[in-house]
Amino acid sequence: MRHCSSRLALIIIVLLAAALFGYAQNGNGAPGSQQVPAAQQPEQQPPLNVDRDPVVSPDPQDNVPVRPGHPGPATRGEVLQRGPGGRFTLTQNVNEVVLNVSVFDEHRRMVNGLTKDDFKVWEDDVPQTIAAFQHQDVPVSMGILIDNSGSMRDKRAAVNEAALDLVRASNPDDEAFVVNFSDVAYIDQDFTSSIAKLRDGLSHIDSRGGTALYDAVVASADHLQKYAKRPKQVLLVITDGVDNASSLDLEQTIRRVQDLQGPVVYSIGLLFGPETDPREERRAKRALQLLSDETGGLAFFPKNLLQVGPIAAEVAEDIRSQYTIGYHSTKPMTELGYRTVRVEAHASGYHRLIVRTRSGYYPQPASPATSRKSQ
Repeated sequence: MRHCSSRLALIIIVLLAAALFGYAQNGNGAPGSQQVPAAQQPEQQPPLNVDRDPVVSPDPQDNVPVRPGHPGPATRGEVLQRGPGGRFTLTQNVNEVVLNVSVFDEHRRMVNGLTKDDFKVWEDDVPQTIAAFQHQDVPVSMGILIDNSGSMRDKRAAVNEAALDLVRASNPDDEAFVVNFSDVAYIDQDFTSSIAKLRDGLSHIDSRGGTALYDAVVASADHLQKYAKRPKQVLLVITDGVDNASSLDLEQTIRRVQDLQGPVVYSIGLLFGPETDPREERRAKRALQLLSDETGGLAFFPKNLLQVGPIAAEVAEDIRSQYTIGYHSTKPMTELGYRTVRVEAHASGYHRLIVRTRSGYYPQPASPATSRKSQ
């Protein structure tokens, strides 16, 4: 009887110890205490698939890629300026709308050397006062999105080299990541300034499946917003066909990018070849043109692969030569809804100046003003 009582006491002690151990592992503030079961997770935009990337791991909390130890996202409304000794000063202004602006003359040549007084800005047809202005080559965070569907197989070598040429021609302080997409989008190289690493990321060529362009754009824009170190952000999209595999449509994609107040989207549509369906070509061209126009970028439609390299060089020049204009909206940020933006430039010596920037934005809640410095 005494022996049985001892065994029973021992079992009770073991069970109590196990219960206490589980509580310590899952109690308030402990790792795993806030995990959300997959079936209960909130709905998210389509995430980038990171299975091939050993650096990025999916976060079970919000189902988006996370790099351990990575700093938080760059905040919208920030302006980057280089001071004495090459030091960058990054300042953020509350409720400031920031526009990246490209200016061309009537012969489509890029115009540099304009001043703040040469520009006028309107929001919903109401004049705005320019509060911040700069014209200098500032570093950017860039996503390079390459169509990896089956029809791209014979085009990838030329496309990859053009993408690398763009990076070589860009600011050496830029950072870029590579996304290869078909019906699924993969980060095959996360943020880096290394040409060798970007080349490795571009080398992941599967050339199969459909074209989920819109999902790839939205996931990449979210990735930039969350993890980019630079406030100026760009997406370069290279594809040869119409989207046929996304969960989002074109309007939803543009809205999401505008909601983030960036990035600028540059598109290269390889819509040539005897097998190209004219109706699909028109659909693809319209989609890429709208995506770029509405975000302040450019859409290109080369006639052959030989033109892709010069186009990439033109994109690099455009990014490095933009003006940055900031203003405080005359409308309160609590007033929701889409706001149209128009910018004009006039300067002596020019008959007509053509200005390109994003067409508008959706206001976001104000955040406290901050200022920080980085090397």
